[in-house]
Amino acid sequence: MNLFADALIAFVALQHVGFLVLEMFLWTKPVGRRVFGLKPEFAEQSKALAANQGLYNGFLAAGLVWGLVLGAEGFPEKVFFLSCVIVAGVFGGATVSRRIVVVQAVPAVVALALLYFTR
Repeated sequence: MNLFADALIAFVALQHVGFLVLEMFLWTKPVGRRVFGLKPEFAEQSKALAANQGLYNGFLAAGLVWGLVLGAEGFPEKVFFLSCVIVAGVFGGATVSRRIVVVQAVPAVVALALLYFTR
């Protein structure tokens, strides 16, 4: 069962690497604009803010990978970074789009629950 928790944590980390790429490198490109529903002018005006946000998503991914590399000893790191992802997802859902809760927070909640139940 612990394998399922770690697999889901790896999935959440991979999501955040994807968010990093979208926000830091593809924000003004057609794929980035399509994913986020942006007009070209707004994407260009907000690209520095998006890159900053992408960097933070990279830190979340790095923290989750750190916890995974530590194995069972990485329990506190996994809990902390999953909690950060959940808070960010709930905040994003409340301020930007409810879809963020489903895409970002729900997988992290499930991963956190599995992590606790398999400990």
